[in-house]
Order: sequence, then C-alpha cells, then structure tokens
Amino acid sequence: MNQRRRLLLAVGASALAAPFSSFSQPQGKVWRVGFLGTATAAGYATRLAALKLSLRELGYAEGKNIVFEERWTDNNNARLPQLAGELVRARCDVIVTSGTPGTLALKGATATIPIVMATSGDAVRAGLVASLARPGGNVTGLTFFGPELYAKRVEMLKEVMPHIKVLAHLRNPDNLAYQTSFAEAEQAAASLKLKLLTFEVRNMNDFDAAFVAMAKAHVDAVLVAQDSLLTSNHDKIAALAAKHRLPAVGAPELAEAGGMLGYGGNTLDLFRRSATYVDKILKGAKPADIPVERPIKFDLIINMKTAKALGIKIPNSILVRAEKVIE
Repeated sequence: MNQRRRLLLAVGASALAAPFSSFSQPQGKVWRVGFLGTATAAGYATRLAALKLSLRELGYAEGKNIVFEERWTDNNNARLPQLAGELVRARCDVIVTSGTPGTLALKGATATIPIVMATSGDAVRAGLVASLARPGGNVTGLTFFGPELYAKRVEMLKEVMPHIKVLAHLRNPDNLAYQTSFAEAEQAAASLKLKLLTFEVRNMNDFDAAFVAMAKAHVDAVLVAQDSLLTSNHDKIAALAAKHRLPAVGAPELAEAGGMLGYGGNTLDLFRRSATYVDKILKGAKPADIPVERPIKFDLIINMKTAKALGIKIPNSILVRAEKVIE
C-alpha cells in the first residue's frame, strides 16, 4: 500500500470515529443564544446569571464563542409575540425562556429554532410537548409539578394555621397555564374545608387594590401563584401581606422576600440545568429527542421572622422539613 493510500485511509477512519458534535461546531463559530424574559431584567437577574454561569462551566465564553440576545416584556405579556418575532429574526441558534406564556409565544413564532424552557407549568397539558420522554417538536427543557405544588402549599398552610377558614388566591388571569393549578388548589382547599377566593393582578398597578379587596373579604391568608409577574414582584407582595397582616405562601423565593412559607422546585437549579439543554442542542442534538425533565430539588423555606410578627407559631412538624429557616 503506497503512502498516499495509507494517509487517505487514516483520515477516513478518524472522520468516522469523530463525534457528531465536531461537525456541528465549526472552528471560530460564535453561537447566538436568545432569552425571552416574561418579566423584568432586574427581577430575573439571579436566574439569568445562573444560566450564564453554567454555560461558562460548559466552555462557553460570552463575547468569544457565545453571545446573548435578550428581550424582556417588563411584565407586559402583550409584547410577547413581538419580542418572540424579534428573536427569531435575530437568527438565534437556540432560544431560552421561562414560563408557559413565553414558551407558547416562541412556539407560535418558530417551528424550527430550538426552544429551551428553563421553567414551565405542565408542558404536556399546555401543548408545548407531545410527551416528557419524547417532546417531538422544537421545544424541550424543564417543567415543574404546578398543580401538585399548589395542593402541597395549601396543606402546609393548614398545618401551620389549623383554624384558617378563608384563603385568598393571588394570580394573573392572563397566564392560562394556571387554570389547572387553580383547580388543584381549589380541590385541596375544599378537602380541608377552606373557602378559596380569587384575586387577580394583570400589572403592577393591580397589587394594592387586590390586597385591599382581600382585607375587605376578611381572608385569613394568601396563596400566591407562580407566575412571572408575581415572581418578579415578591418583595412588593410580601410587603403588602405584612401591611395587611396576612400570612403568605408560595414559591421559595416568596419566603426569602418576606412571605411566611415558601415551597417548590429550586428555580436557580432549574436555570442552571437548562444550560445543559443549550449545550446539547449546540452540539447537534434535536429538541424533539431530548426528554423534558422535572425538578429534582425542592425547598421548604420558613420565614420565622414574619411568622413571629404575625403571632403565628410554626409547628415542629413543619420546621423539621425546612431547608432554611429565616430568623
């Protein structure tokens, strides 16, 4: 065998042995990653930082081999179709978003650009994916146990406040993903002989009026929905709950902000894990073939300072389950 033939055979063998990713990542390629935020940049700063940090750990250096295109609704979801269209026209290689409304807007804007959900409600029930194991389209990522979480929060609140009778549910009616969560919360409340009243907020101007209405209705506590408008305004919600002397239960971040109880998936962990989806896609994997995952880390946070200010004693049965107690 002559030297030229041996060289050609060697090159061919090495090409066959190379991973698929080596073909999908040309030398000097700068990936464009979009992010559609359904709140404010300030409200989601720590979450986006967690995503970017994980991408750095995976070898992506911002400004060198990856750039970010960010769009924010500033708590106005009516802008979602426009912003989703802008990210599509920016020719992003993959787009990350958080929450069901943002994912629905992106799915309506493109059927080809991969979409990664850092968080979402029930992705199957919302029609975002065909199944968790086989998403089947251009959407994949992480989804949380929305309905189950709401029921668990109601049960814990009842355990802390056995004599509670009327529970307020603060939610954004424009987020259709929470219809099923509300039904689950309503069922849990009914099983515990609680009356559940709904109070709605669509923008920043609605919060004060909602809490005034709660006071007039003589509710005993407030269950806060996990919506981007509410999540990015946990400080405001906690302050209003304190002003009206209402125990508040919701996501872990609510307790961090001053609410009494917080339980749910660790949001920062979900954003960190979403980076692995981006990495797989940029290396050639198809969203349709990457299973959607659920939270693996759940946090119970108790704000003892708030509970004491409200004159509420947290039972040991709750305290021993807490990941964190804020004194």
